[in-house]
Amino acid sequence: MPPPNLRAMTMTQAYTYAAPSALVDGRLGLATSGGRALSGPAVAPRFFSGVVTQAAPAAAALLGVADVALTRYHQPRPGWTRDPVVTCGGDRLRFESFSACGGVYSRLDLLGDALDGEVFDRGTTNVDVNGPLREALARVGRRDPLHLGVGTDALTVTTLDGAVVEKKVPLPERWLRGFAEVQVIAARMDLRGELTGPAAVRFLRSLPKGATTDLWIVPSGRDLRVSDVHRPGAVHLAGAGRLATLHPLLRFAKALRVYGPAATGEPASCVWELELPGMRYSLALSPERWRGFSGEGAVLDELSTDEAEADADVVGMLLNFEPEVEIGLLADRAGLPVARVRAALTQLGTAGRVGYDLAEAAHFHRELPYDREHVRRLNPRLDDARALVEAGAVQLEGETALVRTDGGERRVGLADGSCTCPWWWDHRGSRGPCKHVLAARIAARATVLEVTR
Repeated sequence: MPPPNLRAMTMTQAYTYAAPSALVDGRLGLATSGGRALSGPAVAPRFFSGVVTQAAPAAAALLGVADVALTRYHQPRPGWTRDPVVTCGGDRLRFESFSACGGVYSRLDLLGDALDGEVFDRGTTNVDVNGPLREALARVGRRDPLHLGVGTDALTVTTLDGAVVEKKVPLPERWLRGFAEVQVIAARMDLRGELTGPAAVRFLRSLPKGATTDLWIVPSGRDLRVSDVHRPGAVHLAGAGRLATLHPLLRFAKALRVYGPAATGEPASCVWELELPGMRYSLALSPERWRGFSGEGAVLDELSTDEAEADADVVGMLLNFEPEVEIGLLADRAGLPVARVRAALTQLGTAGRVGYDLAEAAHFHRELPYDREHVRRLNPRLDDARALVEAGAVQLEGETALVRTDGGERRVGLADGSCTCPWWWDHRGSRGPCKHVLAARIAARATVLEVTR
């Protein structure tokens, strides 16, 4: 994945493949674009070659990830194209995509039990999922053999004269920010409900497929039920139609798990995970159908620390595409407190380098071509907050702070993150802290550091 060209609101990124992906005679060859591997940057990395032991669910789930990448759930319109990202973590393959509207994130984890073959390298790249391949994947049956190659070998590449495929894809900046927000939001969730076998299938089929109103999924003993009002322990579901890519997978479903944050009665994100034979397919949904993950602001507090950027450099060098990032081990190796390692992972997440797996309650490493400058560009609230601090606009007064702006003075509560600005009154912290709260917290931390020196 070559570095994109920066523009005001969108980026255009060219994906170049040695040949189109294809499924021929049971052999699924996924063409890769430029990416990064343990061995270094690669034009067309080769990660895996072997048999997928569960062909039909793997094909259907990969098609689901591709469907999300092509869909705009809010105000649909045609013309969007985007290639899924794949990361080889040694014992698994992770395929990820975001919807065009930025409000749905999907991931397929092909685990060790579903793969029997050779890993050539670990790393991240894009894979070509074209129209003919989608049609072929849809025809894969339960008993069909499926050999999977992620990347082609050098001999094949050198003999494909004239077969190069290039796609130029516009990427909205909020799509890029979504990767960062999802991993922070997911890390704050817990398992709220679980159904197995036929019960999981019945429940998902009972949901209103075209729902445009908010629903609440309420745990009830070993069951789940739907309510149109909030109940204790319920998970918020905005737009059940956004779960559409789960339905073709129900014939393979072994279990359904629903994750959400501590229930507050307010709209919140949720994650729906289907356990399939040897694999997992997950969908993360934003709090409301019209909201993308990009504006949630979950990353801002951790990004605002003075050490975050420097710590991210240290922690980033220790990541090596392991399937799970062990925070305690990272802290020991980096010589940093756990809290600073978490903040560093958030910083790395804004560059697309870290994701979060709820099933294993662990971060994982991926590499996307977004650098530190993107972090600054994609978080203007944080830039505005730092500018207020540098201008001396923050006056600390115990547990509160007074922030002077061109629009007037704002009173900030340091503990609860409240503010008297119109933006805070509109969102009440549901979209992360406002620039005044961030500025007050940055100033407060600086004061503590001065006192302890």
